[in-house]
Amino acid sequence: MITIHEVEYDKKPALKNLLELYRYDFTEFDPDDVNEDGLYDDYMNFDYYWTEEGRYPFFIRVDGKLAGFALVREIGTSEHNQTIYSVAEFFVMKKYRQLGVGQHASTALFNRFHGIWRVAQIEANTPAQAFWRKTISRYTNDDYQEVREEDWHGPVQMFVSGAR
Repeated sequence: MITIHEVEYDKKPALKNLLELYRYDFTEFDPDDVNEDGLYDDYMNFDYYWTEEGRYPFFIRVDGKLAGFALVREIGTSEHNQTIYSVAEFFVMKKYRQLGVGQHASTALFNRFHGIWRVAQIEANTPAQAFWRKTISRYTNDDYQEVREEDWHGPVQMFVSGAR
């Protein structure tokens, strides 16, 4: 069974550990180096997920075991007063990829937060682009837009959730 759960403050160290795995995986596309302690520098705005409104950290679990995480945040409101959400980070451990875990978890997030979604990927991360296009296409029945923005180097999918 695949579930998502908000990360409670006392579980923050576990999320920080998963973030290290994510950042290691991500070096394939954005080659950050570890510091002298063998860790990546602190993730910008990490602590804000427990102190600032509009930021939501989630664990992804498979049969009760940690399998990944998602960081969701509100980034504004539309002219029609709809909340705009962004997937800031999304990670499924390699063991659980290609099993529908990411699609299930992202669908649960889209259903939980009704509004406009903006899901961006960096240009080099073609596996993420394929995943999000497939997932969002299925979720919206192909009712989404893919755009390019001046301040972002890669595709951005935009759609509305909760309108079904």
